Amino acid sequence: MTQRAATAAAAAVLAATALLGLAPQAAAAPAGPVPQPQSATAENKAAAAQAATAPDTLATLSRFFAREGKVSLTAARPRIEGEAIPVNHLSPEFVAGRAGAPVARLEFLAGKAVSSDGQQAALWIARTEAGWQVVNIATGDDEFRYAQLGAAKLPGGTVFREPQIDAWYVAGGSRVLPLDEDAVRAVGADGTTLAAYRVRVARAYGDKLPGSAYAEGGMAGGYAEAEAVPAAVAADAEGAGVPWAAGAGALVLGVLGVAAVRRFRRVGARA
Repeated sequence: MTQRAATAAAAAVLAATALLGLAPQAAAAPAGPVPQPQSATAENKAAAAQAATAPDTLATLSRFFAREGKVSLTAARPRIEGEAIPVNHLSPEFVAGRAGAPVARLEFLAGKAVSSDGQQAALWIARTEAGWQVVNIATGDDEFRYAQLGAAKLPGGTVFREPQIDAWYVAGGSRVLPLDEDAVRAVGADGTTLAAYRVRVARAYGDKLPGSAYAEGGMAGGYAEAEAVPAAVAADAEGAGVPWAAGAGALVLGVLGVAAVRRFRRVGARA
């Protein structure tokens, strides 16, 4: 991801969290997130769809799509396309080498939002103490695009993201295949075996699992504080009428110590 793209993504994510009113929840810093179900059942998808199409969510999406002046607030007319899809992330149990642990686990459900001018965003919908709720909005269609790519590349495989390096894969049988450039850099264009992939992630993240010193420092998943927004980006957002707060808390569903959001990452920041 380029600096320009990453900075733009930061604006989108933090704008969404501000609009959704998530900062106070992040500031509260509870012990950890509510566990997500092991699979996306029809009941879960129905609950996610209800959260995605709620009037408050659609109103928030209108402000989100209008934040850079690409479309007016009244003309945004956001809609939700299709059903929510499961989004899987690299599993800590797999990294730890737990017998029988799958390579990935369900992290949240994603609903595709589209504005009248064609902008797209992913609603991250998760089970919380208050039920299924939208916990973040991310620009673009990564979740849906990689789900389609994975299904075409390895039918029946599990599409998942390694959020620490923003890499997308599809796993099936004994193989892990890359779906984007970050994944290619990690495992090669032809992919790798599941066993070799576990060796790599264990080496990279084995000391960051829950219970580690890294986790005790408050960096292992759950709720993390968003990084400060570059001044120029914040100024642009304020000009668009978005209620910005540089460094405002953002609700994120992290895995293995890295917040799973598309956002600006400072050089030298703790991964």
